[in-house]
Amino acid sequence: MAGTRDHISRPAHYLVRAAVTAPSLHNSQPWLFVARDDVLELYADPARRLRTTDPGGRELTVSCGAALFNVRLAMRHLGFRPLVRACDEPGRRNLLAEIRWGPYEPPGADEELLHRALTLRHTHRGPFLPGSLPEPLLRGLAGQCRAEGALLRVVADAEGASRIAEAVREAETVWRADPSAASEIARWAPVAAPVPEGEERSVHPAYPDGTAFAGRDYTGRSRHGCWREPVAGAGAPGAVVVLATRRDDRRDRLLAGQALQRMLLAAAAYDVRAAFHTQPLEIPALRERLRRTVTFGFPPQVVLRLGRASGSVPTARRPAAEVLSGIASAGPVPAAAPRRSGV
Repeated sequence: MAGTRDHISRPAHYLVRAAVTAPSLHNSQPWLFVARDDVLELYADPARRLRTTDPGGRELTVSCGAALFNVRLAMRHLGFRPLVRACDEPGRRNLLAEIRWGPYEPPGADEELLHRALTLRHTHRGPFLPGSLPEPLLRGLAGQCRAEGALLRVVADAEGASRIAEAVREAETVWRADPSAASEIARWAPVAAPVPEGEERSVHPAYPDGTAFAGRDYTGRSRHGCWREPVAGAGAPGAVVVLATRRDDRRDRLLAGQALQRMLLAAAAYDVRAAFHTQPLEIPALRERLRRTVTFGFPPQVVLRLGRASGSVPTARRPAAEVLSGIASAGPVPAAAPRRSGV
């Protein structure tokens, strides 16, 4: 990324190295950072918005919120209180937040637990190991979301989980039959040597429908957009949860990402992995159905399964230097680094 490197401090690099470990749709990593004196600015990268599955940038903003939480957590690890201002300025639409260094305050034990989990959190794909998660653990994860101002609905009844699985299956069937969606996935699923972005096909199950919750078909092995019944005994679906917010504006979506990442890190600290199933939230009618039937009228932002796994393979990340610029004084935001060819 273009910029004046001399003005990038070591602490800014440290914060951004933590930020880029956040999850994002198709591992698109749609964030940019600018260091201005004592301020770190978080921008959405519009070049990485998924125009078919996320035309309004809702999931992009959630992903950037997850990266924002990592910045806050890294700052707490260094012993400072982050001062965050969410931004929505007409002239700088891509600017999402400004983070300043607050007063010195040693981190608490819970914060350090989450910080250690930064290297442990990896998205899981496919079935989980048999066995259910303890209810106190699930309540604790819901509490992590509440601490950020979000709601985590744990769908404990089989009928409710079945309704969500049906919505996921409907949405995935739509996307598999949509040429533009298939093309979008193909661009973010490199076949060749690993690159620091996108979904490596080697980390995905041979077939995406290993549970009742259809997965995204990064390997291209589904047949003509159809969903296949999972093999009996292949594994457990895990606990089904849906994260929601009080409103559905940009600030609440940024809040949703912070709540999501806080919950994911708390889960990883106790060896719990998460599998994402946000497909129905990308289709307005299905998202509205889940809002009415699952999240008590609150806008759903993320659908996940939680469980234990024998192992989860991490996906690559862009280096901090590629997404961070230093600016000596206020001015225009530097242009984003070019994406690999094909986008």
